[in-house]
Amino acid sequence: MDFDALILAGGGSTRFGGVDKAMLVLDGVTLLDRVLTATADATTTVVVGSVRTTCRPVEWTVEDPPSGGPVAGIAAGLTHGTEPIVVILSCDLPWLTQDDVTHLIEGLRDHDAHGLRDTDGRNQQLATAYRRTAITEAVRRIGDPRDKSVRRLVADLDIAWSDPTHAGDDVDTWADLDD
Repeated sequence: MDFDALILAGGGSTRFGGVDKAMLVLDGVTLLDRVLTATADATTTVVVGSVRTTCRPVEWTVEDPPSGGPVAGIAAGLTHGTEPIVVILSCDLPWLTQDDVTHLIEGLRDHDAHGLRDTDGRNQQLATAYRRTAITEAVRRIGDPRDKSVRRLVADLDIAWSDPTHAGDDVDTWADLDD
């Protein structure tokens, strides 16, 4: 099934002391490139954040207003691509694979979205395949996207969740890289 990828890579990485989390290297590959590799089959890939060197060509955009948070990033990213499914991912999912992305898309069935749960069972709204119409309408309903939570954005969507999986584990602290 055809899809677009929207990758959020514009955060401040405050828990990393301001180090650009997207460019952290694990086993010789940046976190951003790991996610880009997992989404290599996307028709269009847009990265929301400052332009960086990546393993494959992508489109770039930034949220408006700048530093407006992930919902503002999603709103900006949705202006790219046209596929009916958009896989929205944070750049800090180093264990995500192409098979995981395929599983997300196949799990949509009659739902608005299908997302990963991390190994602790937490829902990862930024590791989810969305029907473009559903997430676009959610952005429209929320109004000004600045500083809105993703949880609030998707609260009214019918989201199916995976069983807990390492692919849903994101990197929020240095210790998370040791997993």
